Amino acid sequence: MKKASLIACACALFMGVQGLAAQEAAQEITYVSDPSQGLLLNRMKDNWFITVEGGASFYIAPQGVHRDAADRFMPAASIYGGKWFSPVFGGRFGVNYLGLKGLATGHEYVGAFEGPGSEVAGRVKTKYAEIGPVFDLMINLTNWWCGYKPGRVYNATAYVGAGAYFTLTRHYNDKGESEGFKHTEHELMTLRAGLINTFNVSKHFAISLDLRASGLSALQNEGGKGWNKKGLSAQAYLGFTYNFNKTDWTAPVVPVCPEPENCDALRARLAAADARIADLEAQLKDCLSRPVETKVENNGPLATVYYPIGVSRLSRENQRVVKAIAYVMTQNPDKKYVLTGWADNYTGSDNINMRLRKNRAEGVQKLLVRNGVSEGQLEVTTNNGNLSDLGEKCVALDRAVTIEEAK
Repeated sequence: MKKASLIACACALFMGVQGLAAQEAAQEITYVSDPSQGLLLNRMKDNWFITVEGGASFYIAPQGVHRDAADRFMPAASIYGGKWFSPVFGGRFGVNYLGLKGLATGHEYVGAFEGPGSEVAGRVKTKYAEIGPVFDLMINLTNWWCGYKPGRVYNATAYVGAGAYFTLTRHYNDKGESEGFKHTEHELMTLRAGLINTFNVSKHFAISLDLRASGLSALQNEGGKGWNKKGLSAQAYLGFTYNFNKTDWTAPVVPVCPEPENCDALRARLAAADARIADLEAQLKDCLSRPVETKVENNGPLATVYYPIGVSRLSRENQRVVKAIAYVMTQNPDKKYVLTGWADNYTGSDNINMRLRKNRAEGVQKLLVRNGVSEGQLEVTTNNGNLSDLGEKCVALDRAVTIEEAK
């Protein structure tokens, strides 16, 4: 066996084994979204929501504790718009309404009742309506502690926030008749914290139980003197949330490469391939140790001129080569030569390749004649095959004109 053949056979076998392994590996690999592999961030327009909630408020203040607990409940409501910036962090902004019931030491205090039944244990009942803007920063504890999981039904979300309230109280005329709630000059600041228990009904709709504690700054009497100090309101809300646009989170895509159930067949094929490669290596070593024949028989063309793809015009370098060939031909006027035009069959149409072969061969002929070669010495032809026939990766060797002595 010739050395070149042995080397080519060994390379082909090795490439075949590698290609088979790559093909089988490619068939086994699957790709899945894995939220645990990295930070999840969506587009700005995604993960927005709106929440409407209603519930009850229970007011706790230094004077108010003397009032019956059952008589300190008032309605409360909120509406929010918000966005989740990641599966863990989000924010919301909205308007909150709180009803507050307490006690004061006299009728001159803000929110004091008038008329029969307005006093309790020597103190006067008070009633306020607080409404104003609020905002919260939210942390999804479930996603933080347990990891993000698409389709999870329950989520626990803690939040802290702040806001400001405008105070509305009931006003009375000179006859002691109520004129309804009106705005006073008293504004309250609030700091708040709570826990939202969310139950996802679908991708876009959820219901929630919001448990909250709000610290309130002091209310004052008409003279500007603080009397209720700071108060605390405990609230519970039933909420309804609608989520806009994309609601889940895009996770990094990672490859999953499962192990084959049984590798015995693959191991047997690999062992056979290893044995075949070892045999080829032994043959190659034996072949390389043989003496090299020194006699070289040159049956190749006198010269080969190569062209870029789609080109039939001779480059400057090739013109110098053809002129050198012309000199050899003029020194041998009795010899005839065959100029064969070639084009690769992997690119271009048949018509284009036929024209390229013809133009390339005729271009070389014209330059030879211009440099003193007799037209009678030259035979111009074309070949519609591939010059090298080494495959598509070697097409550059097929775009040429060969110059041979006529047989």
